[in-house]
Amino acid sequence: MMLGINPEYFNWELKPESHFLTPEVLVAYSNEGLDGLSREYASFIENHIIDSKWLSKPRPIVYNSWEAMYFDMNQEKLYDLAVKAKDIGMECFVIDDGWFSNRRNDQSSLGDWTVSQELFPDGIKAFGKKIHGLGMMLGMWFEPEMVSPGSQLVKDHPDWVAARSLSRISIARNQYCLDFSNPEVVDYIYNQMVAVIDEANLDYIKWDYNRNITEAFSPYLEKNNYNQGEFFHRNILGLYDLYERLTSRYPNLLIEGCAGGGGRFDLGILYYSPYIWVSDDSDAIERLKIQYGTSLAYPISSLSNHVSITPNHQTLRNTPLQTRYLVALFGCLGYELDINELNQEEIEAVKKQIQEYKEIRYLISQNQFYRLISPFEEDMNKIAWAIEGEEEVVVGFYRILTKPNDTPYEYLKLPFIKNGTYLINDEYILSGEILRNIGLKLPYQFNCANHEMAQLSGDYQAYLFRIKKVK
Repeated sequence: MMLGINPEYFNWELKPESHFLTPEVLVAYSNEGLDGLSREYASFIENHIIDSKWLSKPRPIVYNSWEAMYFDMNQEKLYDLAVKAKDIGMECFVIDDGWFSNRRNDQSSLGDWTVSQELFPDGIKAFGKKIHGLGMMLGMWFEPEMVSPGSQLVKDHPDWVAARSLSRISIARNQYCLDFSNPEVVDYIYNQMVAVIDEANLDYIKWDYNRNITEAFSPYLEKNNYNQGEFFHRNILGLYDLYERLTSRYPNLLIEGCAGGGGRFDLGILYYSPYIWVSDDSDAIERLKIQYGTSLAYPISSLSNHVSITPNHQTLRNTPLQTRYLVALFGCLGYELDINELNQEEIEAVKKQIQEYKEIRYLISQNQFYRLISPFEEDMNKIAWAIEGEEEVVVGFYRILTKPNDTPYEYLKLPFIKNGTYLINDEYILSGEILRNIGLKLPYQFNCANHEMAQLSGDYQAYLFRIKKVK
């Protein structure tokens, strides 16, 4: 067992009369298998690492502009989108990448965090007032640790890039990494972000990090005679300093962490950011494994899940809207698909989804999450999980591919259920003993002959059980 700092790229010169604070390590034990272990971790993380105020505050249902706009945005298009999102029931409108400087594609302007006057001729302050006037929170996308090669920041401060020389440096995603071991860099980015947060009166930040550090070299450390082996550690301390200053200045600012998806899923970031975008792979079927695996180490209240567009932009898979929702439901729900393209039937379906989620989202922070069928075991065609609350249990069941002539009778045992009487989906009543030992009768899938009886059909099926305790 190896715990703590990876020694591969770390060495530190500990000078006389100085000190070094090692990262903390969390080790948990359970005699109830991986499920029990994950609940131990989830409880500890929510109660002792994530800011406690988020335990009692439900995460807002976010609408993110990315898949509807990409870089083709302006204040009129964004406001029209926000009005539609509000009407459907969403609570926070997030402007994704493209709102700043000359950013009209992914090749420019990172590091120049000033609101584009071309896109927001009335100013971001006026836009923020309009969003808040709808009764919505306002969020904006930042990638503070990155910089575009042609940005004004690089022109003014080429030595702020993490690299030995800009003449020999790799470019990934059209960007360089800033040297956050340099306090001047952190100060500069902090002041830029504060100006935008204050002007827009932001409630929310999506904090992205889309490029790995490759040239791990700090001109600042070299200038000040520090060991380059200290770069990675000092760099993350600089990041924590930026988070610390922002969350201290804006204690109610909600920050969604992101790093090409879940690359930043760690306890240090969760201290500042109560939840994290689980993966840039937003395909619902892919997400079954991604969310299942992530939930082993982290509470599901820290999982940011969005209902995205179809065909999905990562896999080109077509997945039913209800399936996308029922996967995203087990975590913090958001939507990223283009609501301009929804027909009236789909809009009404999303409204019902949001209303249902608002009824049960208090369960997300209960820390009683149970994995019932693993996507990594058995035939890998079925997945099931559940959240247990005091008065209600919700169970998600998923079948990836349909099988003709499959058995019409399948049951899902709920070994954690307590004694008592339970109402299943407002339809029928079962005892806790039945649910533990025999289980829920899973929905009938179409098997070529049961047209009238079938509850689910086709590939990528999903079904939600709401099980309420009868008093």
